[in-house]
Amino acid sequence: MNETTTIEHDVADLGLAEAGRLRVEWAERSMPVLRQIRERFAAERPLEGVRVSACLHVTTETANLMLTLQEGGADVLLCASNPLSTQDPVAAYLVTRDIKTFAVKGEDNDRYYDHIRAALAHQPSITMDDGADLVGAIHMLALDRYDDLAPGIREWSTGLPAGELDAILQNVVGSTEETTTGIIRLRAMAADGILRFPVMAVNDSYTKHMFDNQYGTGQSTLDGILRATNMLLAGSTVVVAGYGWCGRGVATRARGAGAKVIVTEVDPLRGLEATMDGFQVMPMSEAATRGDLFITLTGDIGVLRREHFEAMRDGAIVANSGHFDVEIDIPALEEVAEEGPHELRPYVEEYVVNGRRIVLLGRGRLINLASAEGHPASVMDMSFANQALAAEYLQRHGAALTAEVHRVPVEMDREIARLKLGSMDVEVDSLTPEQESYLSSWDQGT
Repeated sequence: MNETTTIEHDVADLGLAEAGRLRVEWAERSMPVLRQIRERFAAERPLEGVRVSACLHVTTETANLMLTLQEGGADVLLCASNPLSTQDPVAAYLVTRDIKTFAVKGEDNDRYYDHIRAALAHQPSITMDDGADLVGAIHMLALDRYDDLAPGIREWSTGLPAGELDAILQNVVGSTEETTTGIIRLRAMAADGILRFPVMAVNDSYTKHMFDNQYGTGQSTLDGILRATNMLLAGSTVVVAGYGWCGRGVATRARGAGAKVIVTEVDPLRGLEATMDGFQVMPMSEAATRGDLFITLTGDIGVLRREHFEAMRDGAIVANSGHFDVEIDIPALEEVAEEGPHELRPYVEEYVVNGRRIVLLGRGRLINLASAEGHPASVMDMSFANQALAAEYLQRHGAALTAEVHRVPVEMDREIARLKLGSMDVEVDSLTPEQESYLSSWDQGT
Protein backbone atom coordinates (compact mmCIF):
# COMPACT_ATOMS: atom_id res chain seq x y z
CA MET A 1 0.00 0.00 0.00
CA ASN A 2 1.39 3.38 -1.03
CA GLU A 3 2.00 5.42 2.13
CA THR A 4 2.61 8.75 0.36
CA THR A 5 -0.19 10.97 -0.90
CA THR A 6 -0.92 14.57 -1.76
CA ILE A 7 -4.55 14.24 -0.64
CA GLU A 8 -5.41 16.53 2.28
CA HIS A 9 -5.63 14.54 5.48
CA ASP A 10 -4.98 14.30 9.19
CA VAL A 11 -4.84 10.68 10.31
CA ALA A 12 -2.83 8.77 12.90
CA ASP A 13 -0.57 6.72 10.64
CA LEU A 14 -0.74 6.05 6.89
CA GLY A 15 1.22 2.88 7.55
CA LEU A 16 -2.01 1.36 8.90
CA ALA A 17 -3.69 1.59 5.49
CA GLU A 18 -3.23 -2.05 4.50
CA ALA A 19 -4.84 -3.24 7.71
CA GLY A 20 -7.64 -0.78 7.04
CA ARG A 21 -8.16 -2.14 3.53
CA LEU A 22 -8.66 -5.65 4.85
CA ARG A 23 -11.18 -4.46 7.43
CA VAL A 24 -13.13 -2.36 4.93
CA GLU A 25 -13.30 -5.22 2.44
CA TRP A 26 -14.46 -7.60 5.19
CA ALA A 27 -17.31 -5.23 6.09
CA GLU A 28 -18.22 -4.82 2.43
CA ARG A 29 -19.05 -8.54 2.22
CA SER A 30 -21.97 -7.92 4.58
CA MET A 31 -23.24 -4.81 2.78
CA PRO A 32 -25.00 -6.15 -0.35
CA VAL A 33 -27.51 -3.29 -0.61
CA LEU A 34 -24.84 -0.59 -0.60
CA ARG A 35 -22.82 -2.69 -3.03
CA GLN A 36 -25.70 -2.70 -5.52
CA ILE A 37 -26.11 1.05 -5.13
CA ARG A 38 -22.36 1.51 -5.69
CA GLU A 39 -22.55 -0.48 -8.93
CA ARG A 40 -25.39 1.72 -10.19
CA PHE A 41 -23.60 4.88 -9.07
CA ALA A 42 -20.48 3.83 -10.96
CA ALA A 43 -22.51 3.44 -14.13
CA GLU A 44 -24.76 6.52 -13.79
CA ARG A 45 -22.48 8.98 -11.88
CA PRO A 46 -25.42 10.86 -10.26
CA LEU A 47 -23.07 12.88 -8.01
CA GLU A 48 -20.64 13.98 -10.71
CA GLY A 49 -18.80 17.09 -9.51
CA VAL A 50 -20.69 17.30 -6.21
CA ARG A 51 -18.66 18.21 -3.12
CA VAL A 52 -19.70 16.17 -0.09
CA SER A 53 -18.48 16.87 3.46
CA ALA A 54 -19.38 14.06 5.86
CA CYS A 55 -19.06 14.23 9.64
CA LEU A 56 -19.64 10.59 10.62
CA HIS A 57 -18.10 7.86 12.73
CA VAL A 58 -15.01 6.75 10.82
CA THR A 59 -15.58 3.00 10.69
CA THR A 60 -15.35 0.23 8.12
CA GLU A 61 -19.00 0.69 7.20
CA THR A 62 -18.61 4.44 6.77
CA ALA A 63 -15.64 3.79 4.51
CA ASN A 64 -17.87 1.76 2.21
CA LEU A 65 -20.36 4.64 2.08
CA MET A 66 -17.58 7.11 1.21
CA LEU A 67 -16.35 4.83 -1.59
CA THR A 68 -19.91 4.56 -2.89
CA LEU A 69 -20.27 8.34 -3.03
CA GLN A 70 -16.91 8.57 -4.75
CA GLU A 71 -18.00 6.01 -7.36
CA GLY A 72 -21.03 8.22 -7.96
CA GLY A 73 -18.72 11.08 -8.93
CA ALA A 74 -18.55 13.01 -5.65
CA ASP A 75 -15.50 14.82 -4.29
CA VAL A 76 -15.63 13.48 -0.72
CA LEU A 77 -14.21 14.72 2.59
CA LEU A 78 -14.76 12.79 5.82
CA CYS A 79 -14.18 13.92 9.40
CA ALA A 80 -15.05 12.20 12.67
CA SER A 81 -18.32 12.88 14.50
CA ASN A 82 -16.92 11.58 17.80
CA PRO A 83 -13.38 11.79 19.23
CA LEU A 84 -13.30 8.12 20.28
CA SER A 85 -15.12 6.39 17.42
CA THR A 86 -12.42 6.54 14.73
CA GLN A 87 -10.82 3.34 13.52
CA ASP A 88 -7.33 4.60 12.64
CA PRO A 89 -6.54 1.90 10.03
CA VAL A 90 -9.76 2.76 8.20
CA ALA A 91 -8.94 6.47 8.18
CA ALA A 92 -5.49 5.72 6.75
CA TYR A 93 -6.92 3.48 4.02
CA LEU A 94 -9.42 6.11 2.88
CA VAL A 95 -6.60 8.60 2.34
CA THR A 96 -4.92 6.12 -0.01
CA ARG A 97 -8.22 5.93 -1.91
CA ASP A 98 -8.09 9.69 -2.54
CA ILE A 99 -10.72 10.57 0.05
CA LYS A 100 -9.80 13.58 2.19
CA THR A 101 -9.94 12.21 5.73
CA PHE A 102 -9.55 14.05 9.03
CA ALA A 103 -9.92 11.71 12.00
CA VAL A 104 -7.70 10.39 14.79
CA LYS A 105 -8.95 8.19 17.62
CA GLY A 106 -8.62 10.07 20.91
CA GLU A 107 -8.31 13.51 19.30
CA ASP A 108 -8.86 16.42 21.69
CA ASN A 109 -11.54 19.07 21.21
CA ASP A 110 -9.22 21.49 19.41
CA ARG A 111 -8.25 18.89 16.84
CA TYR A 112 -11.85 17.70 16.54
CA TYR A 113 -13.03 21.18 15.61
CA ASP A 114 -10.05 21.75 13.34
CA HIS A 115 -11.41 18.79 11.41
CA ILE A 116 -14.89 20.34 11.31
CA ARG A 117 -13.21 23.47 9.92
CA ALA A 118 -11.58 21.37 7.18
CA ALA A 119 -15.03 20.00 6.29
CA LEU A 120 -16.37 23.55 5.93
CA ALA A 121 -13.36 24.65 3.92
CA HIS A 122 -14.17 21.86 1.45
CA GLN A 123 -17.10 24.09 0.38
CA PRO A 124 -19.63 21.26 0.23
CA SER A 125 -22.91 21.36 -1.62
CA ILE A 126 -24.12 18.34 0.37
CA THR A 127 -23.24 17.61 3.99
CA MET A 128 -23.74 14.46 6.02
CA ASP A 129 -23.95 14.54 9.80
CA ASP A 130 -24.14 12.19 12.76
CA GLY A 131 -25.16 14.52 15.57
CA ALA A 132 -25.53 17.78 13.58
CA ASP A 133 -22.12 19.21 14.53
CA LEU A 134 -21.31 20.17 10.94
CA VAL A 135 -24.71 21.74 10.25
CA GLY A 136 -24.54 23.43 13.64
CA ALA A 137 -21.18 25.03 12.80
CA ILE A 138 -22.50 26.24 9.45
CA HIS A 139 -25.47 27.91 11.12
CA MET A 140 -23.36 29.47 13.86
CA LEU A 141 -21.36 31.14 11.08
CA ALA A 142 -24.53 32.16 9.26
CA LEU A 143 -25.92 33.76 12.42
CA ASP A 144 -22.60 35.50 13.24
CA ARG A 145 -22.54 33.68 16.59
CA TYR A 146 -18.76 33.54 16.59
CA ASP A 147 -18.52 33.46 20.39
CA ASP A 148 -20.34 30.10 20.36
CA LEU A 149 -17.92 28.55 17.88
CA ALA A 150 -14.86 26.49 18.71
CA PRO A 151 -11.75 28.73 18.59
CA GLY A 152 -10.25 26.98 15.55
CA ILE A 153 -13.37 27.51 13.46
CA ARG A 154 -13.80 31.09 14.70
CA GLU A 155 -10.23 32.08 13.85
CA TRP A 156 -10.39 30.42 10.44
CA SER A 157 -13.72 32.00 9.48
CA THR A 158 -12.73 35.53 10.50
CA GLY A 159 -9.59 35.24 8.34
CA LEU A 160 -11.45 34.40 5.13
CA PRO A 161 -11.43 36.91 2.22
CA ALA A 162 -14.57 39.00 1.86
CA GLY A 163 -17.37 37.04 0.25
CA GLU A 164 -15.77 33.63 0.62
CA LEU A 165 -17.61 32.73 3.84
CA ASP A 166 -20.93 33.71 2.31
CA ALA A 167 -20.12 31.57 -0.73
CA ILE A 168 -19.51 28.59 1.53
CA LEU A 169 -22.80 29.14 3.34
CA GLN A 170 -24.79 29.63 0.14
CA ASN A 171 -23.29 26.59 -1.55
CA VAL A 172 -25.06 23.97 0.61
CA VAL A 173 -28.04 22.41 -1.19
CA GLY A 174 -28.95 20.17 1.72
CA SER A 175 -27.80 17.75 4.38
CA THR A 176 -28.52 14.29 5.73
CA GLU A 177 -28.68 13.35 9.42
CA GLU A 178 -27.87 9.89 10.76
CA THR A 179 -28.90 9.85 14.40
CA THR A 180 -31.75 10.66 16.80
CA THR A 181 -29.75 13.28 18.72
CA GLY A 182 -29.00 15.17 15.51
CA ILE A 183 -32.64 15.10 14.44
CA ILE A 184 -33.66 16.57 17.80
CA ARG A 185 -31.20 19.44 17.32
CA LEU A 186 -32.23 20.03 13.72
CA ARG A 187 -35.96 20.08 14.47
CA ALA A 188 -35.25 22.63 17.20
CA MET A 189 -33.40 24.76 14.63
CA ALA A 190 -36.33 24.45 12.21
CA ALA A 191 -38.81 25.38 14.96
CA ASP A 192 -36.75 28.48 15.72
CA GLY A 193 -36.83 29.40 12.03
CA ILE A 194 -33.06 29.40 11.56
CA LEU A 195 -32.53 26.26 9.46
CA ARG A 196 -31.26 27.51 6.10
CA PHE A 197 -31.48 24.39 3.93
CA PRO A 198 -33.36 21.08 3.78
CA VAL A 199 -32.20 18.11 5.83
CA MET A 200 -33.09 14.50 5.05
CA ALA A 201 -33.82 12.63 8.28
CA VAL A 202 -32.10 9.38 7.44
CA ASN A 203 -32.52 8.37 11.09
CA ASP A 204 -36.31 8.38 10.72
CA SER A 205 -36.50 5.96 7.80
CA TYR A 206 -37.89 2.57 8.79
CA THR A 207 -34.89 0.73 7.37
CA LYS A 208 -32.67 2.82 9.64
CA HIS A 209 -34.29 3.29 13.03
CA MET A 210 -36.08 -0.06 13.22
CA PHE A 211 -32.89 -1.97 12.45
CA ASP A 212 -29.83 0.19 13.11
CA ASN A 213 -31.19 1.65 16.36
CA GLN A 214 -32.85 -1.50 17.69
CA TYR A 215 -30.72 -4.38 16.47
CA GLY A 216 -27.46 -2.54 15.84
CA THR A 217 -27.38 -0.50 19.04
CA GLY A 218 -28.80 -3.40 21.03
CA GLN A 219 -25.96 -5.72 20.05
CA SER A 220 -23.05 -3.29 19.73
CA THR A 221 -23.71 -1.55 23.07
CA LEU A 222 -23.46 -4.80 24.97
CA ASP A 223 -20.49 -5.81 22.81
CA GLY A 224 -18.64 -2.65 23.84
CA ILE A 225 -19.44 -3.15 27.52
CA LEU A 226 -18.34 -6.77 27.46
CA ARG A 227 -15.09 -5.98 25.62
CA ALA A 228 -14.33 -3.23 28.13
CA THR A 229 -15.18 -5.18 31.28
CA ASN A 230 -15.59 -8.91 30.51
CA MET A 231 -18.44 -8.83 33.03
CA LEU A 232 -21.12 -11.53 33.26
CA LEU A 233 -24.55 -10.23 32.27
CA ALA A 234 -26.44 -13.30 33.46
CA GLY A 235 -27.87 -12.64 36.91
CA SER A 236 -26.85 -8.98 36.97
CA THR A 237 -29.29 -6.08 37.17
CA VAL A 238 -29.09 -3.80 34.13
CA VAL A 239 -30.73 -0.38 34.21
CA VAL A 240 -31.62 0.96 30.75
CA ALA A 241 -32.37 4.68 30.68
CA GLY A 242 -34.71 5.40 27.77
CA TYR A 243 -37.05 3.06 25.91
CA GLY A 244 -36.84 4.41 22.38
CA TRP A 245 -35.67 2.14 19.59
CA CYS A 246 -32.13 2.02 20.98
CA GLY A 247 -33.30 1.34 24.54
CA ARG A 248 -35.65 -1.41 23.33
CA GLY A 249 -32.76 -3.12 21.60
CA VAL A 250 -30.42 -2.96 24.58
CA ALA A 251 -33.10 -4.05 27.08
CA THR A 252 -34.16 -7.00 24.94
CA ARG A 253 -30.64 -8.26 24.37
CA ALA A 254 -29.62 -7.80 28.00
CA ARG A 255 -32.63 -9.88 29.04
CA GLY A 256 -31.69 -12.48 26.44
CA ALA A 257 -28.25 -12.73 28.07
CA GLY A 258 -29.87 -13.53 31.42
CA ALA A 259 -29.86 -10.07 33.01
CA LYS A 260 -32.64 -8.65 35.15
CA VAL A 261 -33.60 -5.46 33.33
CA ILE A 262 -35.03 -2.24 34.76
CA VAL A 263 -36.19 0.54 32.42
CA THR A 264 -36.41 4.22 33.36
CA GLU A 265 -38.49 6.61 31.25
CA VAL A 266 -40.02 10.09 31.27
CA ASP A 267 -42.64 9.30 28.61
CA PRO A 268 -45.66 7.47 30.05
CA LEU A 269 -46.41 5.81 26.69
CA ARG A 270 -42.93 4.33 26.47
CA GLY A 271 -43.03 3.45 30.14
CA LEU A 272 -46.28 1.59 29.52
CA GLU A 273 -44.80 -0.17 26.51
CA ALA A 274 -41.76 -1.29 28.54
CA THR A 275 -44.07 -2.57 31.25
CA MET A 276 -46.17 -4.51 28.74
CA ASP A 277 -42.94 -5.92 27.28
CA GLY A 278 -42.23 -7.41 30.70
CA PHE A 279 -39.61 -5.04 32.09
CA GLN A 280 -39.62 -3.40 35.51
CA VAL A 281 -40.19 0.35 35.16
CA MET A 282 -39.30 2.83 37.89
CA PRO A 283 -37.69 6.26 38.43
CA MET A 284 -33.91 6.47 38.26
CA SER A 285 -33.83 7.52 41.92
CA GLU A 286 -35.09 4.04 42.81
CA ALA A 287 -33.20 2.16 40.10
CA ALA A 288 -29.92 3.74 41.23
CA THR A 289 -29.99 1.66 44.41
CA ARG A 290 -30.51 -1.60 42.51
CA GLY A 291 -28.41 -1.60 39.37
CA ASP A 292 -25.12 -3.33 38.67
CA LEU A 293 -24.86 -1.79 35.19
CA PHE A 294 -26.41 1.48 33.99
CA ILE A 295 -26.75 2.33 30.28
CA THR A 296 -28.06 5.70 29.06
CA LEU A 297 -29.75 5.98 25.65
CA THR A 298 -31.94 9.09 25.80
CA GLY A 299 -30.28 11.86 23.77
CA ASP A 300 -30.73 14.19 26.76
CA ILE A 301 -28.46 15.76 29.35
CA GLY A 302 -27.88 14.73 32.99
CA VAL A 303 -29.63 11.36 32.96
CA LEU A 304 -27.26 10.03 35.62
CA ARG A 305 -26.56 12.77 38.16
CA ARG A 306 -24.94 13.40 41.52
CA GLU A 307 -27.86 12.03 43.57
CA HIS A 308 -27.77 8.83 41.54
CA PHE A 309 -24.02 8.33 42.00
CA GLU A 310 -24.41 8.83 45.73
CA ALA A 311 -27.05 6.07 45.85
CA MET A 312 -25.30 3.46 43.70
CA ARG A 313 -24.00 0.14 44.95
CA ASP A 314 -20.31 -0.62 45.34
CA GLY A 315 -18.93 -1.68 41.96
CA ALA A 316 -21.70 -0.13 39.85
CA ILE A 317 -20.75 0.33 36.19
CA VAL A 318 -22.06 3.25 34.13
CA ALA A 319 -21.95 3.53 30.34
CA ASN A 320 -23.50 5.73 27.67
CA SER A 321 -24.78 4.76 24.23
CA GLY A 322 -26.38 8.10 23.39
CA HIS A 323 -24.59 10.28 20.86
CA PHE A 324 -23.07 12.96 23.11
CA ASP A 325 -21.12 12.57 26.35
CA VAL A 326 -23.63 14.60 28.38
CA GLU A 327 -26.03 11.87 29.50
CA ILE A 328 -23.73 10.94 32.38
CA ASP A 329 -22.88 14.04 34.42
CA ILE A 330 -19.14 13.37 34.61
CA PRO A 331 -18.27 16.75 36.21
CA ALA A 332 -20.70 15.92 39.04
CA LEU A 333 -19.15 12.47 39.41
CA GLU A 334 -15.69 14.01 39.66
CA GLU A 335 -16.93 16.56 42.18
CA VAL A 336 -18.61 14.05 44.47
CA ALA A 337 -15.82 11.46 44.30
CA GLU A 338 -13.25 11.19 47.08
CA GLU A 339 -10.86 9.38 44.73
CA GLY A 340 -10.40 8.91 41.01
CA PRO A 341 -10.40 8.55 38.22
CA HIS A 342 -8.13 5.49 38.30
CA GLU A 343 -7.71 3.78 34.93
CA LEU A 344 -8.23 0.04 35.41
CA ARG A 345 -8.31 -0.99 31.73
CA PRO A 346 -8.47 0.97 28.46
CA TYR A 347 -11.44 3.35 28.72
CA VAL A 348 -12.39 1.89 32.13
CA GLU A 349 -12.05 4.42 34.97
CA GLU A 350 -12.93 3.99 38.63
CA TYR A 351 -14.15 6.64 41.07
CA VAL A 352 -14.81 6.24 44.81
CA VAL A 353 -18.00 7.88 46.08
CA ASN A 354 -18.92 7.55 49.77
CA GLY A 355 -16.50 4.65 50.00
CA ARG A 356 -18.18 2.82 47.09
CA ARG A 357 -16.54 2.19 43.73
CA ILE A 358 -18.23 3.46 40.57
CA VAL A 359 -16.79 2.49 37.19
CA LEU A 360 -17.19 4.79 34.17
CA LEU A 361 -16.80 3.29 30.70
CA GLY A 362 -15.59 5.04 27.55
CA ARG A 363 -15.28 8.44 29.26
CA GLY A 364 -19.04 8.71 28.89
CA ARG A 365 -18.92 8.57 25.09
CA LEU A 366 -20.57 6.02 22.82
CA ILE A 367 -19.45 2.75 24.37
CA ASN A 368 -20.16 0.69 21.27
CA LEU A 369 -17.54 2.70 19.39
CA ALA A 370 -15.16 3.62 22.21
CA SER A 371 -14.61 -0.01 23.20
CA ALA A 372 -15.92 -2.00 20.21
CA GLU A 373 -16.46 -1.62 16.45
CA GLY A 374 -19.95 -0.15 16.34
CA HIS A 375 -22.90 -1.74 14.62
CA PRO A 376 -22.55 -4.89 12.50
CA ALA A 377 -21.98 -4.16 8.82
CA SER A 378 -25.16 -5.99 7.79
CA VAL A 379 -27.21 -3.44 9.76
CA MET A 380 -25.25 -0.40 8.59
CA ASP A 381 -25.80 -1.65 5.06
CA MET A 382 -29.35 -0.31 5.23
CA SER A 383 -28.47 2.87 7.13
CA PHE A 384 -25.80 3.86 4.63
CA ALA A 385 -27.93 2.82 1.68
CA ASN A 386 -30.31 5.49 2.98
CA GLN A 387 -27.44 7.98 3.17
CA ALA A 388 -26.28 7.31 -0.39
CA LEU A 389 -29.77 7.52 -1.87
CA ALA A 390 -30.59 10.61 0.21
CA ALA A 391 -27.50 12.35 -1.22
CA GLU A 392 -28.68 11.47 -4.73
CA TYR A 393 -32.17 12.75 -3.89
CA LEU A 394 -30.80 16.05 -2.57
CA GLN A 395 -28.71 16.53 -5.68
CA ARG A 396 -31.79 16.06 -7.86
CA HIS A 397 -34.48 17.72 -5.75
CA GLY A 398 -32.77 19.76 -3.02
CA ALA A 399 -33.35 23.12 -4.68
CA ALA A 400 -37.11 22.52 -4.58
CA LEU A 401 -37.26 21.43 -0.93
CA THR A 402 -38.15 23.75 1.93
CA ALA A 403 -35.63 24.49 4.70
CA GLU A 404 -36.90 21.96 7.22
CA VAL A 405 -36.34 18.36 8.29
CA HIS A 406 -37.78 15.94 5.69
CA ARG A 407 -38.56 12.24 5.94
CA VAL A 408 -36.84 9.96 3.46
CA PRO A 409 -39.43 9.17 0.73
CA VAL A 410 -41.25 5.95 1.59
CA GLU A 411 -40.54 4.60 -1.89
CA MET A 412 -36.81 4.83 -1.14
CA ASP A 413 -37.31 3.08 2.19
CA ARG A 414 -39.21 0.24 0.52
CA GLU A 415 -36.62 -0.11 -2.22
CA ILE A 416 -33.88 -0.56 0.38
CA ALA A 417 -36.00 -3.15 2.18
CA ARG A 418 -36.62 -4.95 -1.13
CA LEU A 419 -32.92 -5.03 -1.94
CA LYS A 420 -32.09 -6.28 1.56
CA LEU A 421 -34.68 -9.07 1.38
CA GLY A 422 -33.37 -10.06 -2.05
CA SER A 423 -29.84 -10.34 -0.68
CA MET A 424 -31.22 -12.68 2.01
CA ASP A 425 -33.15 -14.82 -0.52
CA VAL A 426 -36.43 -13.77 1.08
CA GLU A 427 -39.55 -12.97 -0.94
CA VAL A 428 -42.78 -11.22 0.07
CA ASP A 429 -46.24 -11.42 -1.47
CA SER A 430 -47.76 -8.96 -3.94
CA LEU A 431 -51.30 -7.67 -3.79
CA THR A 432 -53.73 -9.08 -6.31
CA PRO A 433 -55.69 -6.55 -8.43
CA GLU A 434 -58.76 -7.38 -6.34
CA GLN A 435 -56.88 -6.67 -3.10
CA GLU A 436 -55.54 -3.35 -4.44
CA SER A 437 -59.07 -2.35 -5.44
CA TYR A 438 -60.45 -3.28 -2.01
CA LEU A 439 -57.79 -1.30 -0.15
CA SER A 440 -58.37 1.79 -2.28
CA SER A 441 -62.17 1.75 -1.98
CA TRP A 442 -64.53 2.97 0.71
CA ASP A 443 -67.82 1.41 -0.41
CA GLN A 444 -66.99 -2.27 -0.05
CA GLY A 445 -68.13 -3.86 3.18
CA THR A 446 -68.84 -7.38 4.32
